[in-house]
Amino acid sequence: MAVTLSESAARHISNFIAKRGKGVGIRLGVRTSGCSGMAYKLEFADEVLPEDLLFTSHGVQVMIDPKSLPYIDGTELDFVREGLNEGFKFNNPNVKGECGCGESFTV
Repeated sequence: MAVTLSESAARHISNFIAKRGKGVGIRLGVRTSGCSGMAYKLEFADEVLPEDLLFTSHGVQVMIDPKSLPYIDGTELDFVREGLNEGFKFNNPNVKGECGCGESFTV
């Protein structure tokens, strides 16, 4: 499987990298955190690291560390606008439960 981006997320990331003036894509991962156990990490990447697993979606490179992939394999990252709020949304088929605030999840 893979990790993919929606067209909206890819467009938002591409625009941000262009405004930023540097970067090769985004790096996704998970970390231990929150009341449910795991939280997503999302950052812009300036280089591909030797250990990165590399996926390309809608022309944007997505880098994932090998330890995180089992928890986010099959995930689609979307960029949504709801009223005055906007942000990334993780559509992760592996999630079994989330905390009430949406900060963390379990698999």
